[in-house]
Amino acid sequence: MTPESHLKLRRFSWRRLKGLWRKEMLQVVRDPSSIAIAFVMPLILLLLFGYAVSLDAKDVPLALVVEEPSAVSAAFTAGFEASPYFESRRAATIQEAEEMMRLGQVEGIVWLKSDFDSKLFSGEQAPIAVITNGVDANTARIVEGYVQGAWQRWLEDYAQSQGRELALPVEVEERVWFNAEVRSRNFLVPGLIAVIMTLIGALLTAMVVAREWERGTMEALMVTPVTVREILLGKLVPYFILGMGGMALSVAMAVLFFEVPLRGSLWVLSGAAALFMFTALGMGLLISTLARNQFVAAQVAIITTFLPAFMLSGFIFNIGSMPEVVQFITRFIAARYFVSILQSVFLAGDVWSILWHNALALAVMGALFLLLVAKKTKKRLD
Repeated sequence: MTPESHLKLRRFSWRRLKGLWRKEMLQVVRDPSSIAIAFVMPLILLLLFGYAVSLDAKDVPLALVVEEPSAVSAAFTAGFEASPYFESRRAATIQEAEEMMRLGQVEGIVWLKSDFDSKLFSGEQAPIAVITNGVDANTARIVEGYVQGAWQRWLEDYAQSQGRELALPVEVEERVWFNAEVRSRNFLVPGLIAVIMTLIGALLTAMVVAREWERGTMEALMVTPVTVREILLGKLVPYFILGMGGMALSVAMAVLFFEVPLRGSLWVLSGAAALFMFTALGMGLLISTLARNQFVAAQVAIITTFLPAFMLSGFIFNIGSMPEVVQFITRFIAARYFVSILQSVFLAGDVWSILWHNALALAVMGALFLLLVAKKTKKRLD
């Protein structure tokens, strides 16, 4: 082979690249697992987190103990019995209610003592006690807050019905921005899209390329005239299209099925998703380059991409509440930046002060991963 013909083979060829794209798309179509990861898995995860997983406290079992029933105490407890947040259960004595809590039958106790009526407006604190189950600290705080809110509203209504003025040192007017319904679904579903795209981009790519090494098709590809750049583009583009298809399905389900508001631009969301998908694909290709076994590649992808995206991205757990060391580690998690973009675009709109620096971080990380893949990918079988 002359130097001129060797140089010609090393030049970029659109014809060879189109052939690689066709090969990859045929492989995707013939591989049910790829379709399942790209489209079936997002459906399952969205249905699971949209319906089964909720941070909202509803139908919380609550024991009501009224030592001396009266019209006043009945009016107060009626608010709990009609509330969608509580499933009220009557207990004759505080000892019975405490036993119900020990057995896990209730998460809280509202106890109205015998002198509740006489001391209600006597200037002393009304004899009401609230006991919560602190095993689940989050639920305990939510129950405590709901009970205090119900108590405050009932005091105001009762004072008004009696022609009295309830003296409050501070009058609180609550305003909830961006998620007025205070639905955890509006918070969880957008963040879940980042986890889904991490699985599609990193896990799918890592497993598919590792499988090619196992089956020997990658070795056969290496002896052809294709260049490293063509191989990488041949892997990136088809799975990028597959990942964006899964993204489109997830967004459609979030908006149409779960009724999550999309207040920002769809173009901004698509652009951010494209940046994150290239980053996830870069992570998957890098994993497959280092681990040429499907099982090893899947384990590494789950440990290094899925679990950090699930635990350290702000998808469920607030990053600001984490220790400073863990907060620093989250800066190296690509999903953290995409979750912030998703929650902003869905719930607040195009807040550019949030969007631009998160998008820049994704662009830098994506370029870094793809550069590492290009450096590690050689047309050698060693």
